[in-house]
Amino acid sequence: MTTVTLGHPDSILHAAEAASVVRVLEAHELEVAYVTGGKAELAAAMTAGRIDLFVSAWLPDIDAAWASGLPGMEAFGQLYKPVFGWSLPEGAAPQVAGIGDLAHDETVSRNIVAAESVLEHVRQAVAAYGLAACGFTIEARPDDEAYDHAARAIASGEAAILPLWQPNFLHHGSRLRTLGDPKGALGSEQQARMLLRRAARDVLDSDLLDELDELTLGNKVVSALDYAMRREGMNADEAAEAWQRGKLLPR
Repeated sequence: MTTVTLGHPDSILHAAEAASVVRVLEAHELEVAYVTGGKAELAAAMTAGRIDLFVSAWLPDIDAAWASGLPGMEAFGQLYKPVFGWSLPEGAAPQVAGIGDLAHDETVSRNIVAAESVLEHVRQAVAAYGLAACGFTIEARPDDEAYDHAARAIASGEAAILPLWQPNFLHHGSRLRTLGDPKGALGSEQQARMLLRRAARDVLDSDLLDELDELTLGNKVVSALDYAMRREGMNADEAAEAWQRGKLLPR
């Protein structure tokens, strides 16, 4: 049996999407060995040829260094389309349609709780829309603490700005409304793409590669996978199986 070495960032969301890709590999009777870690470790492993398939690089901007800076690796496929946005709980402050409206609105909380991983994105938007002059402040918290704050705001319907990547488990259930960003301060939509070791093309079946190239999870599915692991106690394999059986999203 051929063994494929699959790498992914050490996060719940990436573990979930990687497990979904593994379902395809195993259907082709391949054995999978995992390599996980931080970006520097994973880049070193790919450069050394120790990863056959990587899931996933957010291109063209977030993981730009991996687009062409890893010898022997090539991007292919498109699993979903990550996009960073500011949201409000559904039903909160309906008069606020876009970020620019916040400067003239008194109902939305002036304190923006931001996950540390997105802090720079939030700062850019605050500066672009001149929100500091309107009394808006940024409170950085560890990611899990920021997610807990967002979950409480969604549950209570509090008019709080929630800066989040989509997909994210908090988007599951469609209880968030994303604000317009006419200035493009939050950045553009990304593509979650796999990275394939070019030499692996010689040992992997062409039908498998075609299937992977055409595999599309979509943001809703990845949010649901993330939710299943964070809120329903599933591990990555269980969440991927539930997706494959059509049990993650309402029919």
